[in-house]
Amino acid sequence: MKTILVPVGSSKNAKTHLQYAVDFAKAFGAKLYVVQIYNVYTKAGTMINVDQIIERESKDFLDNHVASIETKGVEIYTRTLKGKLVDTLEKVCDAIDVDLIILEPRTNSIKDEVYLGKTSGKIIKQTQIPALIVPEGYVYKPIVKILLAVKSAIVKKEGVLDPLSAFKNQFKAVVNVLLVKTSHHIKEDFVFNDELKGMITNTTIAESPTTFQAVLEHYKSNYPDLLCVVRRKRGFFKKLWEENTVLKKDFHSTELPVLVLSGLK
Repeated sequence: MKTILVPVGSSKNAKTHLQYAVDFAKAFGAKLYVVQIYNVYTKAGTMINVDQIIERESKDFLDNHVASIETKGVEIYTRTLKGKLVDTLEKVCDAIDVDLIILEPRTNSIKDEVYLGKTSGKIIKQTQIPALIVPEGYVYKPIVKILLAVKSAIVKKEGVLDPLSAFKNQFKAVVNVLLVKTSHHIKEDFVFNDELKGMITNTTIAESPTTFQAVLEHYKSNYPDLLCVVRRKRGFFKKLWEENTVLKKDFHSTELPVLVLSGLK
């Protein structure tokens, strides 16, 4: 975990969120990139160079934002980027070899009943970059217990478990697995490869229509400091794939961070 990226918006939680990211990066000895992405549409013949104005104001905002928190010796870079959100994020993450994005769940423009807003939802939905969703106002603390929830433990992608392994090793955390047996379950779904087997302390098998429902029923009994889920085409945040939002009434885990891995297959 060497490079961490934090997209910054205008939410009231932005300062607390950035402080969490700094504290998290310090624990790993990682570099932190704080970025703001904008997109401008102007009419032909416009005299004023809107791009330069926005870029300058955005850069000033980011620098002031970083100056408002305790940096604790963490190497921090600010970047203002123009372009479409997902495409730009993917390009910059590839260019600087980002290991993890730390996301706010929502912005000020989103109603209180929403857990994931459109921006964070779009990043989770449309990219394969490992992401850590940090609840609003959450203060950094070491992660002692991780709950990994999956309905298939089959791992085909190389490196997909690296973020989970990094969390476990850095914090000496316990990793417990919730295996969800659905109606489409096959025997191979519950066979761990050597890498995953070496991480796990305890395994729970739950019968449920979806991973989402199984987590709602079981995560509190595990008292995890971190919930870890996997991106799938019709995966954990089921409503996320219909829109780019997830409602708090549908997902009650608003008091612990959620690590979202790229797809295992």
